[in-house]
Amino acid sequence: MAKAIKIDIGLTDKSRAKIAAGLSGLLADSYTLYLMTHNFHWNVKGPMFNSLHQMFMTQYTEQWTALDQIAERIRALGYPAPGTYAQFSKLATIKEVEGVPVALDMVRHLVAAQEATARTARKLLPVVDECDDQPTADLLTQRLDVHEKTAWMLRSLLEE
Repeated sequence: MAKAIKIDIGLTDKSRAKIAAGLSGLLADSYTLYLMTHNFHWNVKGPMFNSLHQMFMTQYTEQWTALDQIAERIRALGYPAPGTYAQFSKLATIKEVEGVPVALDMVRHLVAAQEATARTARKLLPVVDECDDQPTADLLTQRLDVHEKTAWMLRSLLEE
């Protein structure tokens, strides 16, 4: 059995554990959002089909890249990244959507999921600030920017 190598990156073991746990929740919400967006991309129909199909593809492609960034940050902190549906369902604040909603309901679900993911990221900011973990703070700031902007764009589709 391999011996564990001590990690000394300027963060205490307790800080690293706390940050990794928060990032695991963010990864779970992000994966759930990714899956929801990809599902809606496959199943959208109606008069807005082309624009929503393309928009959802752009969104899930961006989210896919973010999943790797979040998971790799967890690994850099010395912890395993969650990677199963069972783990994600326990950690995520976003619930799966039953059935295939109509196009504008898909947009409503995605607004709620984008906002939930932003809240999860924002909740971790005070922890990383207290620990002086700039790489995680940068990652969270980037994710907040994407989720808030995407939620705004989606909400704009619902306005008359």
